[in-house]
Amino acid sequence: MQASIPRWQAWIGGIAQQGKFVDTQQMEYTGKSIRKGNVTDKPFAEIKEIVVGYVIVKAESLEEAAAMADGCPILDLPEGSVEVRPLIKFQI
Repeated sequence: MQASIPRWQAWIGGIAQQGKFVDTQQMEYTGKSIRKGNVTDKPFAEIKEIVVGYVIVKAESLEEAAAMADGCPILDLPEGSVEVRPLIKFQI
């Protein structure tokens, strides 16, 4: 993991230089799964496909966001994948 940090910094830095970076966070491998009436502790590291973090970018289209995601270092891993989705503003 330590060896990939410069690659992550370069990728996120490139997005930031374009003025398109909003936020990013890595997630821990432990947590809870909640279903109606049931809370379960989960060791998410044991699950085959997990969300390990997120990056939020400003993009004019889904295609632009996908082009940015194409450089994500997670894709260097054999099982690495990126999901690109638009955010919906939540009205309170």
